[in-house]
Amino acid sequence: MKIPVSAIRLPTRPGREYESRFDREQSLLKMLAIPIASIMLASMVTTLPFFTAEPILPPFGLLMFLGWRLMRPGLLPVWSGVPFGLMDDLFSGQPFGSAGLLWSLAMLAIEIIDARAIWRDYFQDWVIAALLITAVLLGGLWIVSLAHAASEPALLVPQIILSILLYPLAVRICARLDSWRLAT
Repeated sequence: MKIPVSAIRLPTRPGREYESRFDREQSLLKMLAIPIASIMLASMVTTLPFFTAEPILPPFGLLMFLGWRLMRPGLLPVWSGVPFGLMDDLFSGQPFGSAGLLWSLAMLAIEIIDARAIWRDYFQDWVIAALLITAVLLGGLWIVSLAHAASEPALLVPQIILSILLYPLAVRICARLDSWRLAT
């Protein structure tokens, strides 16, 4: 006995018939909020109770900021270094405005590199991020030394090395969030 094809009904979710996934509008809130929230949450990691005698905890907010900017060049505007840096200053304990200045200078440096470069690959992005991480951390130490007697720059070497080594993880997190952000 044959069952007619028209008699077979596949189960559907209640209240929803088949919808095409093509030509759907993406949520603007989701498109904008995910990069912003990920950078802000990464900046808040420094508030976790992690006690050491020397600075070793990488600036996760900076890593996510560089990861998003180098992975998606048109996503963050050039001026976005100021608000993200100021928010990072609130949680990191640096003098207020130091990260706002340094992250803005890092963003301008990336813009200059983008204007002159024909193409970039992952290794070049990692080198650019490594140079910018080093410059931002040393610049933060220099700004602190303007107000207080700061320690020598050699103290930051473990933090710089750990930050450079964790940059690919930050890019991986950004890529996962980006694929979720672009999913419909």
